[in-house]
Amino acid sequence: MADATYEPRLKGIYRESIRASLKEQFGYTNEMQIPKLDKIVLNMGIGEAVNDSKKVQAAVKDLTAIAGQKPASTRARQSIAGFKLRENMVIGAKVTLRKDRMYEFLDRLVTIALPRVKDFRGLNGKSFDGRGNYAMGLKEHIVFPEINYDEIDQMWGMDIVVCTTAKTDEEAKALLKEFQFPFNN
Repeated sequence: MADATYEPRLKGIYRESIRASLKEQFGYTNEMQIPKLDKIVLNMGIGEAVNDSKKVQAAVKDLTAIAGQKPASTRARQSIAGFKLRENMVIGAKVTLRKDRMYEFLDRLVTIALPRVKDFRGLNGKSFDGRGNYAMGLKEHIVFPEINYDEIDQMWGMDIVVCTTAKTDEEAKALLKEFQFPFNN
């Protein structure tokens, strides 16, 4: 990001057309009422980390490549003997994307990663939380172009949460539809 005039493609589209479309659709009187993307949180839980700590490093490396920034490791809150889990053991990684990195990731997700998902029939339009946030899961992290299929030893799933400033699920769904999210209902 050496060039100061660089702007992600979706950020420009949001500024030029999506804002106007949402303002007209919902009749907002103030520019600040128009919903926008707040952040995107990527989470990878690695259950096999209990037996092999190298798997955590591999997952962190993959998540770093996908997100473009270093993830924070998530740790177990309490010990569970049945799962051979100890308190404070690293069991996953998460990363929060904001601003330009968030728009870049969203662009790659919608245009490249989701079309590569096997037997993809669209995203569930009911996966909103009631406050304008959308959550989805991917079974395989290899759908992202940053992951070299030949170099991975195991496939992991990941959770993707898109947080918006929308007050209702209806507004958030309209915003994500404008960003070309392929909802099936």
